[in-house]
Amino acid sequence: MQVKILWADDEIDLLKPHLLFLESKGYAVDTVNNGADAVEKSSENNYDIIFLDENMPGISGLEALAQIKEEKPFIPVVMITKSEEESIMEEAIGSKIADYLIKPVNPNQILLTIKKNLDQSKLVSQKTNSNYQQDFRQLGMALNNRMDADEWIEMFKKLVYWELELEKIEDSGMREILESQKKEANALFSKFIENNYEDWLNGKDEAPQMIHTIIKNRVLPKLTEGKVAMVVIDNLRYDQWEMLKPIFLKHFTIEEDDVIFSILPTATHYARNALFAGIMPSEIQKMYPKLWVSEDEEGGKNMFEKELLEANLKRLNKNIKWSYNKITNYEAGKKLADTFNELKDNDLNVVVYNFVDMLSHARTEMKVIKELADDEAAYRSLTVSWFEHSPLQDIIKKIADSKCKLVITTDHGTIKVTNPIKIVGDRNLNSNLRYKVGRGMTYKDKEVFQVKNPQDAFLPKSIMSAEFVFAKENDFFVYPNNYNHFVNHYGDTFQHGGISLEEILIPFVVLQPK
Repeated sequence: MQVKILWADDEIDLLKPHLLFLESKGYAVDTVNNGADAVEKSSENNYDIIFLDENMPGISGLEALAQIKEEKPFIPVVMITKSEEESIMEEAIGSKIADYLIKPVNPNQILLTIKKNLDQSKLVSQKTNSNYQQDFRQLGMALNNRMDADEWIEMFKKLVYWELELEKIEDSGMREILESQKKEANALFSKFIENNYEDWLNGKDEAPQMIHTIIKNRVLPKLTEGKVAMVVIDNLRYDQWEMLKPIFLKHFTIEEDDVIFSILPTATHYARNALFAGIMPSEIQKMYPKLWVSEDEEGGKNMFEKELLEANLKRLNKNIKWSYNKITNYEAGKKLADTFNELKDNDLNVVVYNFVDMLSHARTEMKVIKELADDEAAYRSLTVSWFEHSPLQDIIKKIADSKCKLVITTDHGTIKVTNPIKIVGDRNLNSNLRYKVGRGMTYKDKEVFQVKNPQDAFLPKSIMSAEFVFAKENDFFVYPNNYNHFVNHYGDTFQHGGISLEEILIPFVVLQPK
């Protein structure tokens, strides 16, 4: 479809070469020589872009701009002016011009402006697709090699980068290719975890940075440089962090932007307890039996995080002033934001914020939330929208004002499950869809990661002869006797507890206040 341009200038006759140039490029150009006619023409026709001289007889270009925008707010208007006076520029920009040019203009300037405003999405799409095609081959070659933990982190970062970049363009073709590449990566990553996880924990191979040693290795050493605030956003995926990052950068600069490994199961009961305790779940059960609630016991499984953190600091001989706050609702978040200055003299302030986890569960149970977060992009967008209107953003600002370092991390991520796999067990089997613990379970060995002896993976053993099995990639467990219900209710929901890039590789970020 031919692009239609309106050009308003009181010296339009002198611009004949420019008009002929644009027509030779296939554009249709209408012309007027005053602001009033520009307003009338724009009202009567559907133009793709308008060039508007700032200094015309009668109503000025700025006045014409205001009237055009009032009726057609989304049409791009380019202001052309002889003056670089700051007040004129500020008024034009405040009126949401698409661009401005200083006279004299040449035809190529006009052509560039048209392409920038009308063809930008197409040009960006072409460039993005081209760049991903080049990276696709490199990523594919890397996936065919044996990668170590650091290389898997870099692979995951690149996949997330391209997911966010391709999301910005209209062409969905490359997104489908990326999804296929992510699926391949997750299958290979699951094998990588199966082959290495227990060796890491048992000292048979060098382990990457894992969540249960993060406070000792990466948080407490920061205290030598000053006060630290650590915010644990439950269930925060790396891609969600990437979306939130620009908001944080209004108040902070990045000191470290890293990815670390969570533990199995990638579930709050295990991962967050291990994070604060500084030891693995079986060690918590052994050393602090009153602070560990087993799968087969009644009651909340994360009721003793503060006590576990206290025990961790004591074992490490850290005699510091610290606080712990867990936020599970808006009122509690607002209260902490209002009173945060009372904590500014502490060496370490720890905040657990539970919203993202609650959003994940609400999406499973509530139809309206599921529709709002229909896909990965919408899920990320909803997370950003929540943060922008949450007390947590106020807390973050208070931390920046206090001039202490900020650590952002999480306990595990989550993955959208699409592929049901069958499992059979007794009535004591736990309810999580991504991992099961119990005895006498029946399943297909090739579909799961088995831990026959929980102690090998530093997992608590509460039932005689109990074993753990973990779903991989985008699988989720269903019971054969209630198969259709589970598939219909839980298919395409975000779950955690198993093995995937999204669940295991989590953000660890250190920020310095501006």
